Amino acid sequence: MTRSERRPRRTLQMTGVGAAALLTLGACSSDGSGSSASASGKPSGEVTVFAAASLKESFEELGRTFERDHPGTKVTFSFGGSDALAASITGGAPADVFASASPKTMKIVTDAGDDSGAPATFVRNQLQIATLPGNPHKIASLKDLTGSGLKVVLCDRTVPCGAAAQKALDAGRLKLTPVSWEQDVKSALSKVALKEADAALVYRTDVKAAGAKVEGVDFPESADAVNDYPITLLKRSRNPGTAKAFIELVKSPQGQRVLSESGFLTR
Repeated sequence: MTRSERRPRRTLQMTGVGAAALLTLGACSSDGSGSSASASGKPSGEVTVFAAASLKESFEELGRTFERDHPGTKVTFSFGGSDALAASITGGAPADVFASASPKTMKIVTDAGDDSGAPATFVRNQLQIATLPGNPHKIASLKDLTGSGLKVVLCDRTVPCGAAAQKALDAGRLKLTPVSWEQDVKSALSKVALKEADAALVYRTDVKAAGAKVEGVDFPESADAVNDYPITLLKRSRNPGTAKAFIELVKSPQGQRVLSESGFLTR
């Protein structure tokens, strides 16, 4: 083969290398979902946050704050029972951040290797008894919920609010058979708000968020069932830089203030 015959092949090979380099650069500048990372390192594009149902009001407020402070970003939330969210994540559901209502449900994700680092506890939550407005049944203690004729709702034991309720009942050496087991705390609370139940064991944050629809009753056994809430960046995040920035907002004094105003016990 002559030198002139070899030259075109070499040119073709170099062109292929150049194309590969351009593809690599393109992959580095995109999160795979149509959002581009900012060259300056500022948050940009969309992040998806899977969060416990009890975080709905406070996280939605923080999401609006984040989008306002970082134009060009969008925070999309999926709220639900922490166990169901964890199962979705380990099943491959696309998400960037996971905020769980208990270390036990977070462990489902970390054991599967789907987190990108050690989860950090950012708030805690405590149970209250949610009653009908005005507390017509005069419920004053956890023991009162075991009285005959009362329709009481609990979260399923597999979700954090249900596990916490069981801890509180165990601490009081009480047994309670609910009229229904609910898959997340919002569902349990709605039964009372809709007057389908007389009382429910839910988080104090949810009682506060419900306003005049329910009334909250404190009880000492709740101190034995305080839940830590961990948050983590997920390994399959398509926009890790912006996801980290949202996590930092949650843990910041500003984020902690919003969470405290919602009734959470902050760090």
